[in-house]
Amino acid sequence: MGGGAPVVAAAHIFYDRGHMRNLLIAALVASALPAWAADASRGATLYEERCTGCHSLDANRVGPKHRGVFGRKAGGVSDFRYSTGVGNSTVVWDETTLDRWLTNPQGFIAGARMGFRVGEAVDRGDLIAFLKRESGK
Repeated sequence: MGGGAPVVAAAHIFYDRGHMRNLLIAALVASALPAWAADASRGATLYEERCTGCHSLDANRVGPKHRGVFGRKAGGVSDFRYSTGVGNSTVVWDETTLDRWLTNPQGFIAGARMGFRVGEAVDRGDLIAFLKRESGK
């Protein structure tokens, strides 16, 4: 019986080192999160630069108006003519769905007409924070 004790002790140390490594990684990731927090003010600038060619907060253009988009069903602006895919969608806009949409609109909702993508996650986050703020959420 005494021959197994070092193996158990070694396994315990290995577990503790692995556990500590995972805790350290989690702590480092968590400490970096505030640096990645979405910036609605930067999102406003990005919106002006990238979105206003087709969208407005308060008027339909090539694309639908955006004020109030949070919590709204995709295809939910009554006075805008959507593609069949978006009009028939069951998507409700929130951080997750908007992130997926901005990443790849046509990949997220088949038949969507919007082809513009926002490649950088930080830019999507800032745009979403801006849209959320302008939706009063």
